[in-house]
Amino acid sequence: MYTHGHHEVVVRSHSQRTVANSAAYLRPHLNSSQSLLDVGCGPGTITADLADLVAHVTAIEPVPTALDIARESTSGLANVTLEIADVHKLPYANDSFDVVHAHQVLQHVHSPVDALREMRRVSRDLVAARDSDYAAFAWYPSSPDLDAWLALYRQIARRNGGEPDAGRRLKSWAREAGFTEVTASASVWCWTTPEERESWGGMWADRIVRTAIADQAVEYGYATREDLARISRAWREWVTAEDGWFSILHGEILCRG
Repeated sequence: MYTHGHHEVVVRSHSQRTVANSAAYLRPHLNSSQSLLDVGCGPGTITADLADLVAHVTAIEPVPTALDIARESTSGLANVTLEIADVHKLPYANDSFDVVHAHQVLQHVHSPVDALREMRRVSRDLVAARDSDYAAFAWYPSSPDLDAWLALYRQIARRNGGEPDAGRRLKSWAREAGFTEVTASASVWCWTTPEERESWGGMWADRIVRTAIADQAVEYGYATREDLARISRAWREWVTAEDGWFSILHGEILCRG
């Protein structure tokens, strides 16, 4: 189950992702002769960037609703194919792609090791994955309500079968999936300017009361609508803090063998 859902607030946030800010660790390993499978392509903004760097991109999502969102970003790109597929059971032959890429996917799937095994099976050369690590998020000023937000999100994500602290586990998962060569790294997003704070904090102020996360929090009995409204106000307060700072750690892996 995709914890975030596909509300406009979520899609708008994810549409800011590019190769430059979300797949820089992979960029040096790409060339114009390669075929690439983009697993969990989301709104397709990274997909469109990848299409400028390789010969062909096949982008997949597990449900039609999610894939429809990617059509706008990839419209007119002759070297992009959009398909419905489940990463746990990819409908492709062994060694079908030179590169298999997944951004912010493994934290949401019920079996990341099995997903990586499938990604390994269909890759001729390289598997790349990047996931955030919620337990490593850090911010200032401190706020009990933002502490509650983080605890709530991690609780919901795990109830849905995911692992919100995926970033630190990627290397371990890849080794368990059978890769013999795993290069692990990390990178950070940091939001501190007024525009960055509004983009990130304003987005979460809306997301925590308007999206699937809000509905799940109430349905699971983890929070009330009043609790969520209080968290939303805390995000708004953080946005207006002149010394506001937020960092997001991402784990990254490049896998062969």
